Amino acid sequence: MKKDILVTKASGETEPFSVKKLRRSLEKAKATPGEIDALISELEPRLYKGISTKKIYSEAFRLLRKFSKPHAARYHLKRGIMELGPSGFPFEKFIGKLIEHEGYEVLVDQTVAGQCVSHEIDVIGHKKNELLLVECKYRNRAGIAVDVKTPLYIQARFEDVLAGGQLMQAGKNFSGWVATNSKFTADAIAYALCKGMKLLSWDYPAGNPLREIIDRSGLYPLTCLNTLTRQEKQFLLAKNHVLVRDIYRDEKVLTMAGLTEKRLRQLQDEARNLCNTTNGTEEITSDKFVRN
Repeated sequence: MKKDILVTKASGETEPFSVKKLRRSLEKAKATPGEIDALISELEPRLYKGISTKKIYSEAFRLLRKFSKPHAARYHLKRGIMELGPSGFPFEKFIGKLIEHEGYEVLVDQTVAGQCVSHEIDVIGHKKNELLLVECKYRNRAGIAVDVKTPLYIQARFEDVLAGGQLMQAGKNFSGWVATNSKFTADAIAYALCKGMKLLSWDYPAGNPLREIIDRSGLYPLTCLNTLTRQEKQFLLAKNHVLVRDIYRDEKVLTMAGLTEKRLRQLQDEARNLCNTTNGTEEITSDKFVRN
């Protein structure tokens, strides 16, 4: 076992290769113990000094795909979210879908008058006496964290919008969010905690990060599907589709995207297994996007 191999992270930093980390990420993808052992045994001889974590991921993904496309799709989730680009709008729609799943009425990409100036708000959620404003920070490359400047200026924007009175009504409870597919710096987290701002990233907050919300809800982005080509994914995103469960039964739009009958059936099989569906009835458990 190559415990002394140094690997290069997306940030350029190096760290020792950890088979425990690899095993843990494969377990989160719901790979079986036998699949994990076989994959690691095949992967380890290919490691070398300075190999990038991106290269390790690519090799692990390729090997896992041979065992199970749904497991590979879950393993591809983080990269799949990065494929929601090149613009950040599909990511905004994806976050909107997560909020909508919790019973909120959702508006995406709205211009709202503040007390001083107007502001573009990525996602607005209304439910009974609750109001959510969410600013989305999409990253199409790993290793780029959201620093403290982002919650600083977003807090000021939210305060101006609330003071303007267009959205906020008496008795409503307000929460302001910053959502990213990347990570936050320590200062960004400290500032948000001080100001009562909510943050959501791939691995934050502990106990309810983005990756766990997606896994628990079954709301996977279509970009994590293995059956689709990059061109097909971009076609579907351009048609305002973002979720696996919203497109896999739509044979018309999948045919328009270029899928043959055979690949359409393969996609439906992959999607059903990925979203934990049985006999056409979705068994998706809800979890609170807005908890804590």
